[in-house]
Amino acid sequence: MILVTGVAGQLGHDVMNELYKRNIAATGSDIADEYSGIADGSPVTGMPYRKMDITDADAVNAVMEEVKPEAVIHCAAWTAVDAAEDEDKKDKVYAINVSGTRNIAEAAKRIGAKMLYLSTDYVFDGKGEKPWEPDCKDYSPLNHYGATKLEGEKAVSGTLDKYFIVRIAWVFGVNGKNFVKTMLSVGKTHSEVRVVNDQIGTPTYTLDLARLLVDMILTDKYGYYHATNEGGYISWYDFTKEIYRAAGMDTKVIPVSTAEYGLSKAARPFNSRLDKSKLRENGFEPLPDWRDALKRYLEVITDNE
Repeated sequence: MILVTGVAGQLGHDVMNELYKRNIAATGSDIADEYSGIADGSPVTGMPYRKMDITDADAVNAVMEEVKPEAVIHCAAWTAVDAAEDEDKKDKVYAINVSGTRNIAEAAKRIGAKMLYLSTDYVFDGKGEKPWEPDCKDYSPLNHYGATKLEGEKAVSGTLDKYFIVRIAWVFGVNGKNFVKTMLSVGKTHSEVRVVNDQIGTPTYTLDLARLLVDMILTDKYGYYHATNEGGYISWYDFTKEIYRAAGMDTKVIPVSTAEYGLSKAARPFNSRLDKSKLRENGFEPLPDWRDALKRYLEVITDNE
């Protein structure tokens, strides 16, 4: 039995579907009384579900004791990066990303379960051009979101011996808001858009990532990993051009620097390059090219409209 947290989000939704596809027993959890994610007819809507507020240690322990999972894939997180900078939200962000993660880790340790924690390139300072290696400890988060995700990593590694920490970046999926959906929406109402060309990384399609995470949780190859789609490193500008090309839209994309675009509430990393070579080294199949992933994703969201 595998317990998946945050199933109302982009990644948790796809992880549950992947487990169902492989006929692996799984229970989903989130904070709502009932599953509140997208009702797209996928199996996740009919799979076992338990309400669980990860910030409530007693609630976490009760669900973990009831479900008794052999493994936990912890997708639940606060991911609204700019909103995390608001003073009135910082405590909540910490409660979810740090205290909530610690509650899961401690409950997993109590029942002998292994744990997979999703983290982010935001734990690094985003400087330079060298891809970040998964075992690099040169941490220096630029914003509150990154700082809390790093503390979440430490809560897992400091509590458990059997854990995976998987850092991801530039995530898009069917169940939720993301950059691709935003660009498609903006492109329908604007003849041109300005997009930064000095922040570099690689997109990650949750459908492809879910397959890797399930592959991983079924092993004992514990440790730190980086996972995005293949296809090289690009800018948000490059990604946007390909989004419009693949969608058959003629919206003009104008490249601008981060400074020209204007500062967002939360500082963003310029270097989100993640070194994924450890995946192959440990026998895991890398994710497909991001262009192929984008094409498949656009087909899915078009069918769901």
